[in-house]
Amino acid sequence: MPQQLRSPGTVAAIYMEHSIMAKHKHLTLSERIEIEKALRDGASFKEIGAVIGKDATTISKEVRGHLIVKEGGSKFNPCKHRLTCKHSRDLCPGCSWKWSKPCAACDSGCYKHCTEFEEKYCEKLKRPPYVCNGCKTRNSCCLRKKVYEAKAAQKEYEAVRSESRQGFAVSHDELQRIDEIVSPLVKKGQSVHHICSNNADEIMLDEKTVYNYIDAGLLSVGNLDLPRKVRYRARKRKKPLRSTPKLKIDRHCYEGRTYEDFTAFMADNPDVPVVQMDSVEGRKGGKVLLTLFFTNSQFMLAFLRDRNTARSVTEIFNRLDGLLGREKFTELFPVILTDRGSEFTDPVSIECDYDGELRTRIFFCDPQRSDQKGGCEVTHEMIRRILPKGTPFDALTQQHIDLMMSHINSYARKKLNNRSAHQLFSIIHGEDTLPALGAMLIPANEINLTPALLKN
Repeated sequence: MPQQLRSPGTVAAIYMEHSIMAKHKHLTLSERIEIEKALRDGASFKEIGAVIGKDATTISKEVRGHLIVKEGGSKFNPCKHRLTCKHSRDLCPGCSWKWSKPCAACDSGCYKHCTEFEEKYCEKLKRPPYVCNGCKTRNSCCLRKKVYEAKAAQKEYEAVRSESRQGFAVSHDELQRIDEIVSPLVKKGQSVHHICSNNADEIMLDEKTVYNYIDAGLLSVGNLDLPRKVRYRARKRKKPLRSTPKLKIDRHCYEGRTYEDFTAFMADNPDVPVVQMDSVEGRKGGKVLLTLFFTNSQFMLAFLRDRNTARSVTEIFNRLDGLLGREKFTELFPVILTDRGSEFTDPVSIECDYDGELRTRIFFCDPQRSDQKGGCEVTHEMIRRILPKGTPFDALTQQHIDLMMSHINSYARKKLNNRSAHQLFSIIHGEDTLPALGAMLIPANEINLTPALLKN
């Protein structure tokens, strides 16, 4: 270990030098390089923090937040049973070391094919510094490794920083407040400049921000409601804008609605049916589908929306609530599981009606875990048979979508004992419900799951 990390006097002097200038500052590349060097020398988080003028918890978060997982060298074999393996002579028939080399020294990846494989993890990685940078046995270790690399950490940090500076950091309540002020005045023919000038104390936003909200489709009015905006061609920008501008998520919407909360709720209510919700996009910026998949019957509904916004999703559920009646609505949609798309970030408006009465429960999958609502994803594959990726939905109507879903739901499936989702749904919820949802039974020999279905 370098002497500056061992000497208390040196540590204190360096800390006093950096403490003021480094306070509340993000880590730089040079500081990350210092962290990597110190980890290699076996320094503690406290010692590293003293050197660069940061708290030990900051160093801990930095290291754990930017770990890189690597396979352990040329002889990577993390199996718990590698030293006592019973398949040293029969697992890999084509292995050149079959008669002379045990699995413990094998580097052919035989563990990937073994049904008894159990990975062994290094116990040292559960304790600070959580990485293998300073481990003396790193080069000879055959287990999976975790390392901290300064350049990779800096790259991740810059990517996160760039992403955080995009989109709109506004909550649903704040957006609704602004919408109630701006949209009625725009519909009266007033310009955004006029509105912002005369309502500055209420809006508390500059003119450009209001225009950005309208461009993003976050307000009830759109560019078509702005005469001058429609009349003039948009200026070219050096950098292309997102076809659908990103809305920063108000993370409070996930509180009490995580996948962990969902599993706990289902453990207490195992008989409650679950509906999986998702979106299917056509061409970017165009119309989009909202899909609702009933896991108990494999039945799916789809609704066409002009924009992929939270408001459009809420409107669908309000329409279903009025169409079906509250009793039938709560029967069909007691629990809804969805992903973390921006169009689903207003769960309160879906869960409650205009009077604030609870009508359903919303839960969210973990990030990047679409497999947690796998039934919905599988049925989307059938939609893509008829509407391949990249196909625009702009020329379609809800009647087209109802027809498509009727063909999909009438399709007999082996997992349903050769019955269709339409038949099973009618048994569970009654035949009278289906016409209200735009569903009809298609004769087996007339089912068409090709793009030709919607081209007639």
